[in-house]
Amino acid sequence: MTYTKEDCIRDTKEHISQVREFLLVFQQELARRALEHDKSKLESPEIELFTEYTPKLKDCTYGSDLYKSYLDGLKPALDHHYAVNSHHPEHYKKNVCIICFKEYKKDDTPNRCEICLNGTFTEETDISQMNLFDIVEMFCDWYAATMRHKDGDIMKSIEINQSRFKYSDDLKSIMENTVRVMKL
Repeated sequence: MTYTKEDCIRDTKEHISQVREFLLVFQQELARRALEHDKSKLESPEIELFTEYTPKLKDCTYGSDLYKSYLDGLKPALDHHYAVNSHHPEHYKKNVCIICFKEYKKDDTPNRCEICLNGTFTEETDISQMNLFDIVEMFCDWYAATMRHKDGDIMKSIEINQSRFKYSDDLKSIMENTVRVMKL
């Protein structure tokens, strides 16, 4: 059997059609997220604390000690916000054995570590459980958040958040490359 130019054209058109379909599915999910983004901030228990702390956060530097102290005051609102919004790394948790550092997804943590049999774990944020839609929405959220701070800088935020959420240099580079394309 010979693979003809017409066969190639047919197969290529089929491939183009499949990619187009996947991109439209992606677009629809991003559109849904755009419409739903952060709606929980408009209701209790979040609205009250965000009303108090948003002006304070605007005038401080992201990642500073003052910024962190404001986050402590926002904790009840943030706990709720992270629980209902998957575009935040804090939505996803893992437990880490304090002896051998074996990691377990939050819902898959045994009573005792499978490696060392220790029964004490520490909870950490687990960005690796996010999906690509979460990552895109998170990136856009971070970018918009920098615009609310008097000295906001998305590149600096990406740098700080790499340490905070322990993501790879590859993901960091992807985000930095995206900033260069989006430059607003």
